[in-house]
Formats: sequence, structure tokens, C-alpha cells
Amino acid sequence: MTARLPLAVIGCGLIGLRHAEVAQDLDQIDLAAVVEPNPDLAATLKAQGLPVVQSLEDVPQHTRAAIVATPTPDHAASGLAAIEQGWGVLVEKPLAGTLAEADQLIAAARGGVLVTGHHRRCQPFVQATRQKLAQIGDPVAVQGMWSLRKHDTYYDVDWRRAPGAGPLMTNLSHEIDLLRVFLGEIEEVSTLSSNAARNLAIEDTSAISLRFASGVLGSFLMSDAGVSPWSFEAACGENPSIAASGEDYVRFVGAKGAMSFPSLTVWTGHPGQVVDWHVPLQCQSGLAFDKIDPIKAQMAEFAALIDGKDSGILATGPSGRATLEMTLAAVLSAQTGRPVKRGDVPLEYSGVSAS
Repeated sequence: MTARLPLAVIGCGLIGLRHAEVAQDLDQIDLAAVVEPNPDLAATLKAQGLPVVQSLEDVPQHTRAAIVATPTPDHAASGLAAIEQGWGVLVEKPLAGTLAEADQLIAAARGGVLVTGHHRRCQPFVQATRQKLAQIGDPVAVQGMWSLRKHDTYYDVDWRRAPGAGPLMTNLSHEIDLLRVFLGEIEEVSTLSSNAARNLAIEDTSAISLRFASGVLGSFLMSDAGVSPWSFEAACGENPSIAASGEDYVRFVGAKGAMSFPSLTVWTGHPGQVVDWHVPLQCQSGLAFDKIDPIKAQMAEFAALIDGKDSGILATGPSGRATLEMTLAAVLSAQTGRPVKRGDVPLEYSGVSAS
């Protein structure tokens, strides 16, 4: 049996605590330390039996890997400190607050293990999508909608009303990452945003147009003010805090058919038939997948990667940077009123201001 991976979790807010709990449940992981400098939170965590330390200097020397689950502005600092220890590092999404910080992390890793925590990649239906898309021929277009009305008290917290806390910066990166997995790199983004529903300083609804390097075009609607059954979380029931609907929220259109996601329901003509608008389409029902904990699956993949076994599922550091870039591009486009191409996002831009 392979030795268990000694791992530290840096930062123990909600997502950090979730990682620490999962680490304790995995046979592949030995939770060596939880780094939490806040004394009150640290005391609570110690009472729960977690191996809490106050700083990286206090982490046991045999540690080989770390998960950075601190607030986004700290991702680069904590990630760099962990890399300097010689550890393999998984940084929760987004990889960093700016492209410049992401570049620092990638350069510091120098070929070592640096992973971005886009855990949805580990869902079995995500992995099956790439193979299933072949049935609809060359991709032509994609359309998606993420619309979940956040409860009104969600915005009682000050930082959630501050610039950068709207659905573009908070929720869009998940969708950008999956679209890149399915359709390749995004070359250009154009965004319209509105705050008319909530009248806050941040957007509540955005319409995003996408141009992929392959020539595929896409559109995506994001709203945290509109009620609907259409979102990743509602579709698959991944988040227990969000009511499940089982409704698909993304549609792919190809030269030979179409497919909805995440059910992977496919519409095509009959085999050997030339398909055009004269031909009635046949529906192939979607596939059934076991429900998993994607955080647990991601951590197991991370442990295997540290051990030299790469399945190709996890988001690398450079891939995390690419998702960050096009997420920031969408925000920049909304602020400037113009399309933003890959390479146009200033390295120090954090999504808060267009200046």
C-alpha cells in the first residue's frame, strides 16, 4: 500500500474546513496540520480534534503537500510560501487575484505540482461529456444559463456588496473552466451587465458572449437575482444548500446534432443520414452517473498526482491562469463596454476597477 500523503490545509474558513474534513476521511491522506492564525477560530478547531497550528513554520517537517484555502487576495502569498517549502500545492479557485500573481505561482512551481481547485472537473458526467460531444459532430455553438436567486440576507454581509463580489467574479469562473474543458480556449469575451434588480453597486445579472479559438461561438447568462431551475448546482444537486431541479442548463450545438448538459441527452439524425432541417431528430436519453463528492475526488486525484500518477483530470496552474484570465476579461468588458481578447487583460487587474 502506498504511504499516506502528509498534507496541510492553509486557511480554515468554510472551504478550508471542508477540505480538512475530507482529508480526514481519505485513506490516501494524513492531515498533518491545519494552518489558522485566527486564535478564536483555531481554538474552536482544536476542540474539534483538528491538528491546528498558527503558521507555516509550525507545520510538521514531513509534510509533502498543501491546500491553500485562504481568501483570494492571499492565494499568491500562501501558495508561494507552500511552494518554497517544496510541497505540491493545490490552490482553491481562482488561482490568484491577478494574472501577475498567477504568473508568480507558476514560475515558482518550476515544473512541480501546482493545481487549481476547479473541482467540478472531477464529476463523472464532466469527464463523460468530452467523449459524448463527438456524437454531435464539429461543435458550432454553446448556450448556457446560470440563474439562482441568492437569498436577500446574503447581501447583509458588507463585503458581498463590495466591488468584485457579484456573480461575475464569484460564480463565472466555474463555467469558464468547464467550457474550456469541453470546447478549448476562449479568445474573446463581450459582457453586458445590470444591477437593476437589486440596485447594489455590483452587478446582479450579466449576458456574456464568447468566441472560442476554434471558431465556436457561445452565450452565457449569469444572474443571482433571477429565479430559475437552470444552474450547475440545481442540475446535479452537488451543493446541499441549493435546491436540486435536475434540469439541464447548457446546450451544445454541433454539425450533426445537439446535446444538453449535464444529463448528456443527445439529439441526432439516424445513422448514415445527412442531417438538416428537413430531418426529424431522434433523442438519446441521458446517462446515469453515481453521485460523488467532487472535493473528495479532487483530493484523491491530487494525492495520486503527488505520487506521480497523472490522470489529466485536474486543472494545472497554467490552466487555472487561463480560466482566471477569461473571467477577468468578462468583468473588464462589462466595465469598459468593449470586447476583451485573450492577452488584453492587464497583469495587475483584479476585476475591481477598469482603471
